[in-house]
Amino acid sequence: MALPERMKFGIFLAPFHWRGDNPTLCLERDLELLQLLDSLDYDEAWIGEHHSAGWETIASPEIFIAAAAERTKRIKLGTGVVSLPYHHPLMVANRMVLLDHMTRGRVMMGVGPGALVSDAYMMGIDPPTQRRRMDESLSIILRLMQSTDPITYESEWFTLKEALLHLRPYTRPHMPIAVAAAQSPSGMVAAGKHGAGVLSVSMPRAGVAIAADPNDPAIRPPLREYWKIAEDTAAQHGQTMDRNEWRLTIHVHLAESREEAREQARIGAGRYQREYFENTLGNMSGFDGPQDEIIDFMIDTNQWCVGTPDDLIDFIHRLDEESGGFGGLLIQAAEWATREQVFHSYELLARYVMPHFQGSLVNLKSSQEWSIDNRDHLQSLRRVSLQRARDDYKGG
Repeated sequence: MALPERMKFGIFLAPFHWRGDNPTLCLERDLELLQLLDSLDYDEAWIGEHHSAGWETIASPEIFIAAAAERTKRIKLGTGVVSLPYHHPLMVANRMVLLDHMTRGRVMMGVGPGALVSDAYMMGIDPPTQRRRMDESLSIILRLMQSTDPITYESEWFTLKEALLHLRPYTRPHMPIAVAAAQSPSGMVAAGKHGAGVLSVSMPRAGVAIAADPNDPAIRPPLREYWKIAEDTAAQHGQTMDRNEWRLTIHVHLAESREEAREQARIGAGRYQREYFENTLGNMSGFDGPQDEIIDFMIDTNQWCVGTPDDLIDFIHRLDEESGGFGGLLIQAAEWATREQVFHSYELLARYVMPHFQGSLVNLKSSQEWSIDNRDHLQSLRRVSLQRARDDYKGG
């Protein structure tokens, strides 16, 4: 359909870690994962912000990014996302600009209203106000990053008095900015209003129940309808949207065969879905059968891709058809299998999936096919050359 010539590949690192696992070692493993991805030529990693519920253990993506930047060379690092209603916008802007300079332009800013209601509850924030506050904060942050004049602004929840960033962004006019979009259209509306990129974090898939009750008739519209919301909103605000800055997040585990992939991930994926999303957060999958069969349901309903690199290639083509085109694929980082199996999954993706969508194989294929087509002629030239060498040797 409309995939870019070179698709971006990365991860969305919430992160998710099992209760009972040493949290210090988990964070170290997250940093090691980013080092691996950097060496495998992944394009980017987005780091989450969470403050409750026990699994997603990074409270400050900016601090984590600063540490990761020192361990990596080229991979871009983004906040995935900083929850704007939790912070004063001047502080967010200053922190991101500092990282922009420290990483020499490798930082990206992903923003959202805050994913966990429990986070907002602990801070005394009324959840229905979060999306409006995110939009208001993003407007101010963009002004601060581009303005050379002081800004005075009065909000119900923050105040600016002649505020000015004393350090302007390293990347002009500012680092790449993306808005998180989950099940509701509000993220697409905010992205369109500000002409920002989109991080489809909890990706809507056509025909999959939207509500916790699987019997609810509400279903998600096709992905392309979500993108149209962003484009229509952008047009209303004099902005334009770029599909190359639309990133879709999916769950993936790869192995040499489908059977291996399923069995490696079966127990971990079932625990992940049931213990966290269902039992902790109350977000139901629509499947109430045995925990070790959740993976089969999620694969059969096209919500997860667990299989071979070829299966993921086909999955991406289906997403292309559903969406009308997008620019980046993010793997939802989850430790469904052993450390070695998880790392191997990322390596298989880098070796056999990424080149398929980045134009890396085109000339190699053409070069080999040309050699095959001309091998008889080339071999005749080789024989003549060898005979000439022998004749020259005999002649002295």
